Amino acid sequence: MKRIGFLSFGHWRDVPGSRVRSAGDALLQAIELAVAAEEVGVDGAFFRVHHFAEQQASPFPLLAAIAARTSRIEIGTGVIDMRYENPLYMAEEAAAVDLISGGRLQLGVSRGSPESVLAGYEAFGHVQAEGESDADLARRHTERFRTAISGAGLARGNPQVSGDSGLVPLQPLSPTLPERIWWGAGNRASARWAGQQGMNLMSSTLLTEDTGVPFDELQAEQIAGFREAWAAAGHAHAPRVSVSRSIIPLIDDESRRYFGLRAQADARDQVGYLDGGLARFGRSYIGEPGRLVEELSRDAAVAAADTVLVTVPNQLGVDFNVRLLESISRDLRPSLGE
Repeated sequence: MKRIGFLSFGHWRDVPGSRVRSAGDALLQAIELAVAAEEVGVDGAFFRVHHFAEQQASPFPLLAAIAARTSRIEIGTGVIDMRYENPLYMAEEAAAVDLISGGRLQLGVSRGSPESVLAGYEAFGHVQAEGESDADLARRHTERFRTAISGAGLARGNPQVSGDSGLVPLQPLSPTLPERIWWGAGNRASARWAGQQGMNLMSSTLLTEDTGVPFDELQAEQIAGFREAWAAAGHAHAPRVSVSRSIIPLIDDESRRYFGLRAQADARDQVGYLDGGLARFGRSYIGEPGRLVEELSRDAAVAAADTVLVTVPNQLGVDFNVRLLESISRDLRPSLGE
């Protein structure tokens, strides 16, 4: 059966109607949502990472807290912007969380998405090398991170202290974590690159290209290219693929009040400009569960993926989102395929 997880952007805002008024609210409710999601049969709790914004920014303390409160659910990110990261410190943090969780960490990384500041990663002390793009910087940091979690020696030992002058790896290490790193790919070319590198594929609700075909078909093409590249590279383990979807089953008066009028308007793809180029944004699935079963069964990319991450309106609070997730897990899972 296909895995279903939720993806929270972790917004908070002290405005009328928001049930998440502060950073503390966002963090504590994220933990409670993950615990409740596990109880209703959801398979994953994933969080978006954004800096310089009223959203989740430092995922590892949050993931560690969730790991300590749960026993089955996968925990992860979708995605960490690697331009901002110290790769070796991140490697230590990730391994520690994975060990606390018993090997449930699924870590999505990438270049990140457009943000509210200019070159914010420079404020974190990370500067591009000469001739390097910000995407190159993210890939360089990712390569260093993956080297570190693999157990490779990184610093020369001090023989006066340890008796060893060879290269020493970071600690702690979690042996299977390297197989659970995902690359957030925004187009077909980056998905192929991820397959060549041996990272799992995480594809969201938008693609930074448009060929005129429906979003789900373009994304299915992206997935096929990823799997072809993976097979050609000869990686030993099987790859995983996740796609994100906005799915709102209208199951009660509250869900109809918030989303009922959007059901028809949001039921089609949109094409616009992002980062100076054309992008295709996938449709939302809003409606009665029976109708959504039929519509989701025709989504080519959902059929091709092994994991579906449902974006949740986290500012509506834990109880509202648990009801949505319970309906999706119970009523819609069969339509998502194997």
